[in-house]
Amino acid sequence: MKESKKFLLMVAAFLACFYLPVEMLPFRNPVFEALALVRWYAREHVLLCLVPAFFIAGAISVFVSQASVIKYFGAKANKFLAYTVASVSGTILAVCSCTVLPLFSGIYKRGAGLGPATAFLYSGPAINVLAIIMTARILGWELGVARAIGAVVFSVVIGLLMHLIFLKEERARKAEGDLIAGEVKEPRALWQNALYFFAMVGFLVFANWAKPQEGSSGLWASIFAAKWYLAVGFLVMTGVMLANWFKKDEIKEWTQSSWTFAKQIMPLLLAGVLIAGLLLGRPDHEGFIPSWIISKAVGGNSLLSNFFAAIVGAFMYFATLTEVPILQGLIGAGMGKGPALALLLAGPALSLPNMLVIRGVIGTKKTVVYVSLVVIMATISGILFGAIVR
Repeated sequence: MKESKKFLLMVAAFLACFYLPVEMLPFRNPVFEALALVRWYAREHVLLCLVPAFFIAGAISVFVSQASVIKYFGAKANKFLAYTVASVSGTILAVCSCTVLPLFSGIYKRGAGLGPATAFLYSGPAINVLAIIMTARILGWELGVARAIGAVVFSVVIGLLMHLIFLKEERARKAEGDLIAGEVKEPRALWQNALYFFAMVGFLVFANWAKPQEGSSGLWASIFAAKWYLAVGFLVMTGVMLANWFKKDEIKEWTQSSWTFAKQIMPLLLAGVLIAGLLLGRPDHEGFIPSWIISKAVGGNSLLSNFFAAIVGAFMYFATLTEVPILQGLIGAGMGKGPALALLLAGPALSLPNMLVIRGVIGTKKTVVYVSLVVIMATISGILFGAIVR
């Protein structure tokens, strides 16, 4: 099939999801919930989250030399610098578990080591400043602080463990030539590339700037009021730099690389969202698994309740910030504080759509280990936290 036909087919599928007339369907849960979640995802996350992320990933693949990625994230890179940058990336990006995937795929395929790449994969959606602030304000300062500390620690520990567990494979990957850095003459100065990426990330961040709580004021509310001015400003900056600093063949290669990421990731994401909606429904709506089962299973602070919270959080899809009101309802229904933290540490960073795409990038074995590490560490953290803040 020609690329133009594939593109038109993907656009048609997106429009079908975007305009899905779920209100007119004669049936309800859980098929209704699955279709409703797909429509919501298409409307809220594809155009302003995923499409910019695809272009950023494509730019990483084309405009960032493999030597540069390996220098800062490769096997011989300064470990402190690599893991520090990867672990705090979420404070800048504030993306969800699906939007981070093209960025993760981009840096991994350019030669980043598995450890720093997975640290970035976890931290991107997990260390969201606004989400942590909202957690502290709505669910209590103890959960807010525990979430902030846990997310940073998790990203570093998970990255290091992934590196150690698959050290032999990483060495083989390096020996095969995938991670060999060489001297490459850059067509632009480093500051030009940095400013270009800054502009694209700026658009991604401000176009998706979350709405503050009703009646709130301050810097966050002021930025939200001006979000579209800022987003358009960064978009114009990107266009000006493309016109003046990049050649036509570079721009063509960039769009082709972005399209490759879209083909690889988008179908898996939509399929994953559909399955997640079928099983777990949307917030305040039920899928195949009734919400009372979840509420009953996460009471107290037992090993089982923390493990169950971590597992449910890992498979359920959370858009940025939606985990806070969901947890507020679950805590009101009797959820323990330990399981609440377990869900906070596993949920925003993972989801079923997220897992399907990760598997396509790093393989089944590494994906299973990564997900298992997140769930196990979230479970242990929940048990410890629940014992401390009874």
